[in-house]
Amino acid sequence: MNESAGLQAILDRAATGGRISPEEALELYRSAPLHALGAAADAARRRRYAGIEHIATYIIERNINYTNVCVTACRFCAFYAAPKDTAKGWTRDLDDILRRCAETVELGGTQIMFQGGHHPEFGVEYYEKHFAAIKKEFPQLVIHSLGASEVEHMARISGVPVEEAIERIHAAGLDSFAGAGAELLPERPRKAIAPLKESGERWLEIMEIAHRMGVESTSTMLMGTGETNAERIEHLRMIRDVQDRTGGFRAFIPYTYQPENNHLKGRTQATIFEYLRMIAIARLFLDNVAHIQGSWLTVGKEAGQLSLHYGADDLGSVMLEENVVSSAGAKHRSNRMELIDLIRKAGRVPAQRATTYEHLVVHEDPALDPVDDRVVSHVSSIAIEGGTAHPELKLLGSR
Repeated sequence: MNESAGLQAILDRAATGGRISPEEALELYRSAPLHALGAAADAARRRRYAGIEHIATYIIERNINYTNVCVTACRFCAFYAAPKDTAKGWTRDLDDILRRCAETVELGGTQIMFQGGHHPEFGVEYYEKHFAAIKKEFPQLVIHSLGASEVEHMARISGVPVEEAIERIHAAGLDSFAGAGAELLPERPRKAIAPLKESGERWLEIMEIAHRMGVESTSTMLMGTGETNAERIEHLRMIRDVQDRTGGFRAFIPYTYQPENNHLKGRTQATIFEYLRMIAIARLFLDNVAHIQGSWLTVGKEAGQLSLHYGADDLGSVMLEENVVSSAGAKHRSNRMELIDLIRKAGRVPAQRATTYEHLVVHEDPALDPVDDRVVSHVSSIAIEGGTAHPELKLLGSR
């Protein structure tokens, strides 16, 4: 069998639900023709979602950045401030956070992502207090937030086991974990970009503990910081192995490194083709993860739209606020109508989803699409007043 026929045989097996090995995944990622790879991944998606394969989803959410003070100093991050940098560092007060939650509800958002730095004084008690306050005022909001890195940090600050930290913040209102802090899980690239964070194995161990305690999560990958193709596939292998044991990862979300204002200047970003190949390989290799999300925020709306032809079934969120990735150079913005239009022009029916992927609104009829949409992706301009940040949420009309 020649190389081309061998690659197609692997693609055909994966497209029909057969499991492929890490070695086969790497071979496909490196060598399979792009369109054949995309066709196989799309076939796998259609097979998985037979009956609703015509639908692609999105969610309306808000990232609430509670502090930028952080002790981990990741080299790819342009958002953090060192604890002693009082000129740059800030922390939001609870009233400001609750105001942002109220705006989210007003604009039809269903989910918040509580995202910030590893503050040296924020233990489990801080998150208990804030999650409980949010749930008391806005029980309809899903708190899909934090990740294994934050759990490791808060448990250490409070001097408790991670199991106790997870149990307490879950009881206070956390619904599920985001894939925050995964970055690259293999040892070499992780140490190169986030040397002060826990190991990739420990990140997965904490996620596995959470899954067994009934707290599901998503998983992510940061592409383009200097990792090899083999390390990218190893990242997928590590996630798949945990998923085989727990089933707790709802989705996989690869996104690309943004090179501005951080300490990895000069590193090569992942190309659009590398990104689309990763979307496709993820759909074929992660046969035990339900959803693959396209990340238009980092790769652009056109590439995000293309991802729907390479195995993605979800186009992520209309973010009412986002500061972390944007501070490193991500400049893409979208409102709900534009995201709906992107999905529809990709040949799919758009549907607004919940955090757990149930369809809330299916936009079957274009004539019934929103016509006065204030729901936008927006990056706040942060003004520091007395140590507290007060970004202004601008409600932009449709274009």
